[in-house]
Amino acid sequence: MCGIVGVVGKPAREVVLNGLKNLEYRGYDSAGIYLNDLQGHEYLTKAVGRIANLEEKLAPEEEGTTGIGHTRWATHGHPTVENAHPQYSEDGRFYLVHNGVIENYLELKEKYLAGAHFKSETDTEVVVQLVAKLAKEENLDAFSAFKQALKLVKGSYAFLLVDNTKPDHIYIAKNKSPMMLGLGDGFNIIASDAISVLDQTKTFIALNDGDCADVTKDSIEIQDCDGNKAEREAKVLDIDPNAASKGTYEFYMLKEIDEQPAVMRRLSTDYLDEAGKPVVDEKIIDAVSQADRIYIFAAGTSYHAGLVGKEIFEKFTGIPTEVGYASEAGYHFPMMSKHPFFIFLTQSGETADSRVVLTEANKRGIPSLTMTNVEGSTLSREATYTMLLNAGPEIAVASTKAYTAQVALQAILAKAVGEKLGDQAAKDWNLKQGLSLAAEGIQEIVDGKEKIEELAKKYLIPSRNAFYIGRGIDHAVSLESALKLKEVSYIQTEGFAAAELKHGTISLIEDGTPVIALINDPVTADLTRGNIQEVASRGANVITIVGKQFAKEGDNIVLPEIDYYLSALLSVVPTQLLAYFASKNKGLDVDKPRNLAKSVTVE
Repeated sequence: MCGIVGVVGKPAREVVLNGLKNLEYRGYDSAGIYLNDLQGHEYLTKAVGRIANLEEKLAPEEEGTTGIGHTRWATHGHPTVENAHPQYSEDGRFYLVHNGVIENYLELKEKYLAGAHFKSETDTEVVVQLVAKLAKEENLDAFSAFKQALKLVKGSYAFLLVDNTKPDHIYIAKNKSPMMLGLGDGFNIIASDAISVLDQTKTFIALNDGDCADVTKDSIEIQDCDGNKAEREAKVLDIDPNAASKGTYEFYMLKEIDEQPAVMRRLSTDYLDEAGKPVVDEKIIDAVSQADRIYIFAAGTSYHAGLVGKEIFEKFTGIPTEVGYASEAGYHFPMMSKHPFFIFLTQSGETADSRVVLTEANKRGIPSLTMTNVEGSTLSREATYTMLLNAGPEIAVASTKAYTAQVALQAILAKAVGEKLGDQAAKDWNLKQGLSLAAEGIQEIVDGKEKIEELAKKYLIPSRNAFYIGRGIDHAVSLESALKLKEVSYIQTEGFAAAELKHGTISLIEDGTPVIALINDPVTADLTRGNIQEVASRGANVITIVGKQFAKEGDNIVLPEIDYYLSALLSVVPTQLLAYFASKNKGLDVDKPRNLAKSVTVE
């Protein structure tokens, strides 16, 4: 959730601040930076709120060639300057930033740190105090004391530690929380997300859980907590730094909505040949083809994409498919079929809940596939197979193009597996044409966004709550659409299977309550029309989003015609725009909704 950037070997202030700004999308409520110039001067500055507040507090002389910075999303203690990172030891020697959660911090505090003076409520301060105590009482150097402390710590962490008696080193450690090492010419850099420091380097080392390292400007020594050396491969990431900029857009969310036609075309080019045959690793196709049941695990938006994927997999492969919340499955593991195959949907590839399930799957020898937007991410490395979404950096907290990429990529895999199994529907499915129509259709929708903005102003902004309804794939899209609207506009919104609304919840319909109805299912289109009448007769303001072949006079948004199994690629786009315009016209920060983080790296 939080952001970390550290650098050793070059002027650190701007590198760290710019890196943290690039991580603002992750969500945070305070920020801090520690700088050391190696000439006996050190500076610690922390602020509540945005990084701009931190910058205002920095004095011109606060510079250094070693620096660590952090954006914090409060877990232990309120957002205050005292609780912001870096945290430091009572003797003033050690400074620490931390992503993650230390599960046994109270136990460590009581057992090892009785009598110590604590300035914060954080679990992080317990760790830095523990390092200082071990260094002093056992006469250990900083790296040894750090590794000794890690043997006592239970939980998730990405740590950056500086010892001001040897400030040309940064000591780091990783467990269940993302961290990358960036290699530079005469400097080295550490970040929780490579995208934050692409302006500094494109060469990165992905660390494994349990790795520690001593990092200087010229060297990196990776070990485990027992001091055994480890070798990790460096890779060059082919990411355009400009892809992560807003350009002329006011908000990333709108930019990313508008990028969806290009994402559809990219996926078609990357995963389908000229004849429309899927270009997918044969090992993946074989592994899925041998499954008697597919299990999709995800969270939030990715879970909703999985619900659409279930419909597609069952239609074109004939393999029964289940979709589960990773947060539930990790601790209430489902009863397995004889030959299960797991698919993990994750934008970041670092989702903590999904990783718990993947770890258990690996223990049981269950084959797995991660579909992610981030090459080299933890879930990508630890799953049996990976397929990349290739959607480009997604910065806004509310996911848009990653969702449509996940739906499209599941469709590509389903076609590939279905063809392998001899499914006639899969063989006949012209998916290349379908994705081309999706790209054109999305472009048509975003080109008419002014009309959608007027609907948001008229119906959504005045309301405290709203409902989305639909059937089949439209129900899955209604769940995602409701999430988008509540995420960024704070309008309490629920998605329902259309007929279920009248089984109790219709009692909440009042004069003026917005109900957005999705109609793209050829089997139930008329039934959904009946549900619309039920809510309209109770005073609801109904907005209809309807496929062209089902449209009637008076419908608000008519979508270009497309295959039902790809309809989510179009029907979700107006709902993304409704959410965007509701938030923007309420004067909210569209990209950084309150209390939310882009990458949920703690359970």
